[in-house]
Amino acid sequence: MVPLTLAEHGELAKGRLPAVIWDFFEGGAGAEWSRRANLAAWRRYVLRPRVLVDVSAPDCGTQLFGARLAAPFGVAPMAYHQLAHPEGECATARAAAEAGALLVVSIFASRTLEQIAAAAPGAARWLQLYWLRDREALTALVRRAEQADYRALVLTVDAPKVGRRLRDLRNAFALPAGLAAANLDAELTSSARQSASGRSGIEEHSRQQFDPAVTWADLAWLRQRTRLPLLLKGVLTAEDARLAVEHGVDGLIVSNHGGRQLDGAPPAPAVLPEIVDAVPAEHPVLVDGGLRHGSDLAKALALGARAALVGRPVLWGLAHGGADGARAVLDLLREELLDTMVLAGRPTLADLDRGALAPWPGGRRRAVLRPHHSPYI
Repeated sequence: MVPLTLAEHGELAKGRLPAVIWDFFEGGAGAEWSRRANLAAWRRYVLRPRVLVDVSAPDCGTQLFGARLAAPFGVAPMAYHQLAHPEGECATARAAAEAGALLVVSIFASRTLEQIAAAAPGAARWLQLYWLRDREALTALVRRAEQADYRALVLTVDAPKVGRRLRDLRNAFALPAGLAAANLDAELTSSARQSASGRSGIEEHSRQQFDPAVTWADLAWLRQRTRLPLLLKGVLTAEDARLAVEHGVDGLIVSNHGGRQLDGAPPAPAVLPEIVDAVPAEHPVLVDGGLRHGSDLAKALALGARAALVGRPVLWGLAHGGADGARAVLDLLREELLDTMVLAGRPTLADLDRGALAPWPGGRRRAVLRPHHSPYI
């Protein structure tokens, strides 16, 4: 089957992956309310199409921190791509480079920063960080990212610990033998390998290694150690957006961590406009969470995002088709975005403003927050 939708990529991936790994990728925290809300939230808007507009040459290209992108989206930071495919993040990097997309590499990547950079020289790459108790390890990662031509740092700030993910607890999920966080000392991640009934090795590792005492004041320490732009990921309020700017942050990523942290946190579309309005225009605001079609990307841009990050679907493509599968996901999203722009009579990204959207007719769609018949669309 040649997949024609992201959901079909998910079907192919689910058929190939062990159930425990599928649950690790797909699961959310708690009752997974926020995870389902992410999928539903984009469907609370409709696009307002304009007619008799010249749409013969639509253009969705953009620039972000000096990098030229073929479309305003990229790959969200996700750990351990080798769980999906033996080449791991190196395959993802080639896919992103060939598609002209941004790649945000996780601190828990299963290939080294240097291997990922070598797999796709010149591609737009950022490095995502969690705030570790071991600040020397954090500093070393920043230095390596600079030397390997990563263009920005993304500090995830919604995870003083990993959320309580029931699928992982039921599966007693732990990293399999032969797989590691390639950019960290093995001792720092050893607890992620420990399996026990009713326990998640990933959650236990976060309790040991993440620093829950970090505050806004600590950002100055990180800023002093890098020349790279710094974005905060996991901001969901205008209050925190303003504080981020006051503390010298260069950009924001509106995200509830794919519904994997605080269950009950709002989906990004619900808070994106207030955050965009709270920060100066020169501070780009990105968004992630539940984007499953190019029309979702169009809605994100219309709400004020400069770009969006896509997570699980890229792993689906990687799982069933390696680099080619991941690129197919990214190419499909770009094609769907261009198709949406043409049919909506909005041929440039500048045309996708808030006037391009309207609430779902008849008010709130109450049914959309019920558990969906499929766990991956």
